[in-house]
Amino acid sequence: LKGIFTLNRHHACVSNGLCYEKVCQEGSGEMVLEMFFSGFPRMVGLSLFPRLSSLTIVGQSISSIQGLEYCPLLKELWVVECKLNEISGLHNCVHLQKLFLYDNNIQQITNLEMLVNLHVLWLNKNEISEIQGLNSLVNLKELNLADNAVETLGHCLDSNINLHNLNLSGNKISSFKELTHLARLPRLRHLSLKDPQSIPNPLCLLYNYYIHVLYHMPHLQRLDTYDISSKHLKDTAESTVLKKMMYYTMRVRYAQRQFDELKAKLRQQRKDQIQLPEERIRVLTYMLRNVNIYKPEDLTSDFGNNHSHEQRLQHKLDALKDRLKFWERRLEEVEACHQQNVALASDRRDMMVCFLLLELETVGNIRFEEGNTSEPWFTSCYDLLLSRFCAWDYKPHNISGIKISRIIRIHNRALRQRFQDKVNSLLCRQEPSPFSQNYKRCMEYLFYVPDPEHSCESDEILPILENGFKTADAYKVQNPSKPDMLCPSSLPDSCECKQQQKLWYMFDNEMVLPEYLVDFEYITQVYVSHASPADAPSVSRAELDLDEEALNMEPILKPHPKLLSLDEKSTLTLARANVLSQITVLNLHGNSLNKIPEISRLTALKQLTLSFNEFTHLDDISHMPNLEYLDVSFNHISSLEGLRGLGQLIELDLRWNQLTQIRDDMNVLRKHVPALLRLDTRHNPWHRNECVRMVVLGRLKSLTYLDDVFVMEEEAAAAVQVAARSRINQASLMTHSRTDSERPRSLSLLSSAHLLTQISPSPWKHSQELESGWTTKITALNLDGLRLTRLSNLERLVNLRWASFDNNELTRIEGLEHCTLLEELSLNNNSISRLEGLCAMHRLTRLSINSNHLQCLDGNVLDQLPNLHFLSVENNIISSLHGLQRSRSLFELYVGNNDISTTRDIYHLKALSSLIILDLYGNPLVKKLENYRIYMVFHLPSLKALDGVAVETCESETAKDVFEGRLNADMVAEKLGHTNYRDLSELNLQSSSVRMVDLAPADLFSNLRSINLDHNNLTSFSGLVFLPNIKVRMILVVKATFINKLYVPHTVLLP
Repeated sequence: LKGIFTLNRHHACVSNGLCYEKVCQEGSGEMVLEMFFSGFPRMVGLSLFPRLSSLTIVGQSISSIQGLEYCPLLKELWVVECKLNEISGLHNCVHLQKLFLYDNNIQQITNLEMLVNLHVLWLNKNEISEIQGLNSLVNLKELNLADNAVETLGHCLDSNINLHNLNLSGNKISSFKELTHLARLPRLRHLSLKDPQSIPNPLCLLYNYYIHVLYHMPHLQRLDTYDISSKHLKDTAESTVLKKMMYYTMRVRYAQRQFDELKAKLRQQRKDQIQLPEERIRVLTYMLRNVNIYKPEDLTSDFGNNHSHEQRLQHKLDALKDRLKFWERRLEEVEACHQQNVALASDRRDMMVCFLLLELETVGNIRFEEGNTSEPWFTSCYDLLLSRFCAWDYKPHNISGIKISRIIRIHNRALRQRFQDKVNSLLCRQEPSPFSQNYKRCMEYLFYVPDPEHSCESDEILPILENGFKTADAYKVQNPSKPDMLCPSSLPDSCECKQQQKLWYMFDNEMVLPEYLVDFEYITQVYVSHASPADAPSVSRAELDLDEEALNMEPILKPHPKLLSLDEKSTLTLARANVLSQITVLNLHGNSLNKIPEISRLTALKQLTLSFNEFTHLDDISHMPNLEYLDVSFNHISSLEGLRGLGQLIELDLRWNQLTQIRDDMNVLRKHVPALLRLDTRHNPWHRNECVRMVVLGRLKSLTYLDDVFVMEEEAAAAVQVAARSRINQASLMTHSRTDSERPRSLSLLSSAHLLTQISPSPWKHSQELESGWTTKITALNLDGLRLTRLSNLERLVNLRWASFDNNELTRIEGLEHCTLLEELSLNNNSISRLEGLCAMHRLTRLSINSNHLQCLDGNVLDQLPNLHFLSVENNIISSLHGLQRSRSLFELYVGNNDISTTRDIYHLKALSSLIILDLYGNPLVKKLENYRIYMVFHLPSLKALDGVAVETCESETAKDVFEGRLNADMVAEKLGHTNYRDLSELNLQSSSVRMVDLAPADLFSNLRSINLDHNNLTSFSGLVFLPNIKVRMILVVKATFINKLYVPHTVLLP
């Protein structure tokens, strides 16, 4: 062995021009050393070359790097085409700038932390499956990891901000999401994922590969050895992506619209179902309170035995209370059923939105196709699922069958390619046989259902649809214990289902391809509250009979006359008092009172009951210093505004009224009822009912009971904290702001403010001292869902570009006057009624004010927004599109679910020549206008999509055939600029390309006397027949194809 080493060293010396006998003297000055294919088994003798700066070892039998501690000046190292198993022995080479370790057996990137001066690193043709250990290499400019086994990138290269050249060809990267991580490398110019010397990564075979890379990394100069520096290429990629984002924005809105329609149906269903319980509760409660305040003279018959009378009375009270409990439970069941149905619909909507976003993120390489009965694959999948269901398995759970709601076909190009490659590789290993020729017949369809007890269904399904199933080892780690079977099969051996059911154990996840997603429900023999969505159980006639029985039980009370007003005499009679100052308790239940101004004279009053009256406000119940109890339930009160001076009131019952504005009403109580201990607000149509309790407790800190539920200290403290966060302060700005200078290149439909606050950390820490002017660095702000009532403390955010204030309680747009650089602004789900406070935002490109109280679109404001490309004002109460003609830069306009009802409004949009997406769905005009869709397509020819559906070429052609050259009221209005048709006496439409006349209804043009149609293309003027006083002048420049037979009782001038 010693002889071999001696021979190798001698050969090395000769190859490098050194004398073997004098190497000890001459080696100390040598700076470059090379060894090629000499069978060197170990790195020895390097102590003789202390000034070595470049070492090249090629084609040796070296398994580890050794001896470099003697070469501290080394700057370039090549150990290639050897047999290295690991990276080691480099800890002293701190000056190393170039490291080449390609074509070895390295499995992990390790021991490079000290090489902070490294510029070039080649690790291609190894066995590396994970990129790691490069965080400290901040000066790295070139990295070659080609021909390894890397599948994911993640954040492993985020620290290598100086990386200029990256080669990842010949790996196993299959997801476009992995490529987006490379967009964070600001100096990356050359990227290779399928260079000619390596096999391409799987993602390189996907659709739109180049578009995806060019869009996310526009700074690249070369891709896969091709020059892509052309600005035209990158502009094309960006234009393509923007069109796709517009398309998927439209699709997501369409999914949301379907959800809104279903939710509206469910609300109507709930309204119908609660009508009877509410009516019964009202009747029973009315009787119960009457019985509670009965007087002996109110009875219809005389009961001699007081004890028997008390028993009957108590029995009736108990019966009424029992019936009330039944109907209250029934009301709770209806509400629970409604919430369950809404939650299920919401889950389905969220799932569909996730599918659409996944399609967008993968640039169409994953698609989801919802099937119907006309599709052959739908029928086969439907039949397959039904054939595998066995009622015997589910008999213990009273499940008799399944109902398939929908089937979605999954098109995942990457997973299918992986599956096909795997099958082909297996077939290549086998001898030719009938199996290899007809292998598809041997494939099996399996069923996979997520375990609801261990994970959220969507959280488990979505990764499977995108990336396939995890490896067997991953599932073993996730579920170390054996799961229990929910429905162990106990069917007889003779059951035919036995032959259909199989249990498969798959240890190679590449052999399983997700192909269909089936949404189904169990059909139960009995109603189960947690089963699939259904109507709440119906009420039998027997229940109504029980109500009548309780109401008609003895003792029967005489109906008393209802008071329409309250005077001093009736007050004294009701209270059984001699003077008003003696009255401390007054019960005015069950009258028809709507105001009681005299009540303020009862200065000693402590308890006042006004239930079952006609009150709409409580202005009269003010400045009553001794009042402690007030019951105004079962009235029509819509606001507490006017309530004043009730400093001693400790209990207030507001149930079953028409209160909607929880924050405003609680502010009234906080100011004028400071001692309140018990409050009941149930059964009011509150806006945002889900946050009522938190808002009340945040305002009324003295409460001990709310809605008949004890207020815990923790709950009260949490509510106070939430209320404190409802104001914009330094803490909220630090938490919810970002300082990024550009929107990340991401295939996301999120607004810039949402996207930045989601993917970027806050630049400030609450523990650190803030520098002066820190607010001027803020570019993005997301203050969604903080229950803000006004925008304040924003005057120093002079560089703010993207802002979102969704899901708050704002009533006006204010406080943004100094934010003149704003480009995107979102104010969805507030209570804004006017477009104002926007005039200084000349750079604004996107504005969203959905679900507010807008009634009109102020043209003067829109005129100040010359760069506005996107406007969304859905779910408001806008009745006219007047003003939009000022917004000439609009590309996208969403005005769905408003109150647009006239065709005249469409003419306000004709000036918008760039408008390509319009959504008017849910407006009265859509149902009212005949041929609505082609009407819109004709008048707005630039449209590419209308109401969530792409405009087809055939629709444009049909629109021209139907409406081109049609003289109707809309055309007249467009020509004249007004709709005062009855003021018209003459009409001149020479050379207007009129093809046919349709001036209807005739009474609109009753004063029209003369119409000039010279030089038109008339083929029919039958529309003139019903105009009584008209004279027509026509010169037919094109021969008429037909002229209807007319009876015209007046002169028609035809030259």
